[in-house]
Amino acid sequence: SMSLLNHSCEPNCVIVFEGYQLLLRSVREIQIGEELTISYIESLMPTSDRQKQLMRQYCFVCDCPLCQNQEKDAAKLAGEEHALKEVKDAVNEVHCPSSKEEWEQVLARCRSLLSSHVGQLPDTNIYQLKMLDCAMDACINLEYWEEALYYGSRTLEPYRLYCPGFHPLRAVQLMRMGKLQYSQDMFPQALETLKQ
Repeated sequence: SMSLLNHSCEPNCVIVFEGYQLLLRSVREIQIGEELTISYIESLMPTSDRQKQLMRQYCFVCDCPLCQNQEKDAAKLAGEEHALKEVKDAVNEVHCPSSKEEWEQVLARCRSLLSSHVGQLPDTNIYQLKMLDCAMDACINLEYWEEALYYGSRTLEPYRLYCPGFHPLRAVQLMRMGKLQYSQDMFPQALETLKQ
């Protein structure tokens, strides 16, 4: 039963749905005897935020390898503190736009923050990454394909760093980029992106 799977912030499996069917897929090679794990929460968060959410929702403290060494936290929170706070607050304020005007407002806010914090936040900062994703989504909804490609290209390295192997977050981002490249007649680039 899937309900027996334990949590890891660096899981070796994910649960996916195909129609009404619940499937367990591996995201990396699993050794004989290794426990199958999934992540109960968004694993892009820094360790302290993951620990708080797991305690609040599931009443346990995670001691997986990612939580023990916290090696990726420095990159996830890199950058100048005032810029990090401003981008984090802005990301948390965005709520599912439903009209072209709302998407234009979201994109304007993203453009403003991304341009005003050049050199202050690396793309590996998780809030900068979420802002780039938000800008990409807005551009796709507004059919600004070239700009969507620009923002999307900046997300690929952070996703590779935080979601290695066959992680579905990375796979979805690669698929989106491949489709954008294809729509812009960038066929060789689209093929390379989709092969990953």
